[in-house]
Amino acid sequence: MTVSRRSRSGSRLLWRRALFLAALALLVGGLAFYWRHQRQLHRYIRRTYASLISHQLTGREKTPLLAGYSVHGIDVSSYQGRIDWKEVAEHRVRFAFIKATEGVTLRDARFKRNWQGAQAAGIYRGAYHYFQPNYDGAKQADLFTRTVPLAPGDLPPVLDVEHAEFHDVAQMRRGVAIWLRLVERHYGVRPILYSNYSFYKRHLAGHFDKYPLWLAHYEVPQPSLPREKWIIWQHSDEAYVPGIRGTVDFNVFQGNFQRLLALRIPPRATTAPN
Repeated sequence: MTVSRRSRSGSRLLWRRALFLAALALLVGGLAFYWRHQRQLHRYIRRTYASLISHQLTGREKTPLLAGYSVHGIDVSSYQGRIDWKEVAEHRVRFAFIKATEGVTLRDARFKRNWQGAQAAGIYRGAYHYFQPNYDGAKQADLFTRTVPLAPGDLPPVLDVEHAEFHDVAQMRRGVAIWLRLVERHYGVRPILYSNYSFYKRHLAGHFDKYPLWLAHYEVPQPSLPREKWIIWQHSDEAYVPGIRGTVDFNVFQGNFQRLLALRIPPRATTAPN
């Protein structure tokens, strides 16, 4: 009996030590994971919280403007729902890029009303296409040009390239190049290329340098790319602007308001009569 009790006592002690070591390993591993991914985890927590309280939002919430920049803007899609553009314009939003198309068939359901609403509110507007890398670049360009009535005074067209599911990077780049070339030919103005920092560095850097870059880079005091590499910085995708119920992407333009005006599509040259 004594030996049996000692054996059981020793087994329990071993189990307790094993459980303690396992708990300690989980704690250390959890802390290491948090330390490495804390920015992403904080973003997920904030976005989850924003979703939970979305029904309580009034559309009057306001995120402070980013210091050090004088020209601020947003980009929107049908995800933002109904937008009070007049209210948006009253809060120093000077430009807006509006989603028009995606892939080869999708037209944003709110593009027309957002396009008209931004102009009526005095906000300088531009349109963007979300690029699907596994679809034909020419067909995607055709959808965009048939949808978006860009005119003198509007901002240049934008190609949003960030979809990471593609079969071949060279094929993806060829499709991007085709879209950019055809859209430039159609409107007579060089498009802007949009991408996030990691995707741009991995797949696009050095291949499209002649196109102005609109860079998404969050949770940083400044983009990691040199200032001469980008013209617009999307510094947040979880901002609040009065006139929009819920979160919206917040951007700053690198330069003053006159430089933004210079970026617009110029008036078409007229031929003098003989």
